[in-house]
Amino acid sequence: MAVPKRKTTKSKRNMRRAHDALSVENWVEDGNTGEPKRRHHIDLKTGTYKGKQVIEARD
Repeated sequence: MAVPKRKTTKSKRNMRRAHDALSVENWVEDGNTGEPKRRHHIDLKTGTYKGKQVIEARD
């Protein structure tokens, strides 16, 4: 069985875990409705993207 020869330091352990954090999604307030929406995504409620009507709005 493989056994580490030396103890892994807190510094090395934490450097390895630096990429394990969950990324935070970016939410902004919609200019028309005032509801939160994700950046660079179509607002499904109104069907707009960058102020232009892209798809039909949901009822």
